[in-house]
Amino acid sequence: MTKGTSAELEHLTDGELQSLLIPDLLPRHIAIIMDGNGRWAAQRGLPRMAGHTEGITSVREMITLCRDLSIRALTIYAFSQENWKRPVAETNALMMLLEHYLQIEMEALIEKETRFRAIGRVSTLPESALAWVRKVEGATAHFDKLNLTVALSYGGRSEIIDAVRRLAQNVKDGVVTPDRIDEDLLEGYLSTHGLPDPDLLIRTSGETRISNFLLWQLAYTEMYFTPTLWPDFRRREALLALHDYQRRERRFGQTRDQLYDHPDEKVGKRSA
Repeated sequence: MTKGTSAELEHLTDGELQSLLIPDLLPRHIAIIMDGNGRWAAQRGLPRMAGHTEGITSVREMITLCRDLSIRALTIYAFSQENWKRPVAETNALMMLLEHYLQIEMEALIEKETRFRAIGRVSTLPESALAWVRKVEGATAHFDKLNLTVALSYGGRSEIIDAVRRLAQNVKDGVVTPDRIDEDLLEGYLSTHGLPDPDLLIRTSGETRISNFLLWQLAYTEMYFTPTLWPDFRRREALLALHDYQRRERRFGQTRDQLYDHPDEKVGKRSA
């Protein structure tokens, strides 16, 4: 596992932090709740949208870091179903920002061989934004270096309900018999089908809840909460989060004796 306390790591350069990571213990899939854009803007006397705009740079840095470290999946919570309750002016501006992001980032995603796809009830997005979502999904569908999943108009409970509805219809149609239903089968109806469950969830801004995000998929996910606001969460913050993750012992319900070949060994086996 990673050596050094958080305080000791703080004094290292970004390059040193990255060099000390253990490649075999990196997460396969990172999920992020990007929180604090509005507070970041308010602290600077700026309109809320300035925080959302600045947050795009943090998204770019996370994509680059994942590619650099060969982390294969990154899922970000961009817009929840509950976010539609915000003032109309703000939701309209966020949809325009989404569309702008897709327009300017499509070539960069292609260059980085990154597959983009959206999950959630995306049909509720404005027509123009939805068209760009579908365009970027189509343009990047054949890439597999990094799977970038963006949750838009998303809710974890709604995802499970939608999956159960599709499964129930298949049972009704005789495609699936009830005795075949298990976790693996239901998982195949979720919008994240084909991706490993997140190994690490990061939430910025000091909040310590998951806010209806990936409720099924986070069952055994390690969680990392930081007071850093999302627009300030850049490469260095992400590297510190990865070091924190690598110090943890993931047992998946097992005892320490089961997890390790020898109970007293300091670096044990890590489940994938």
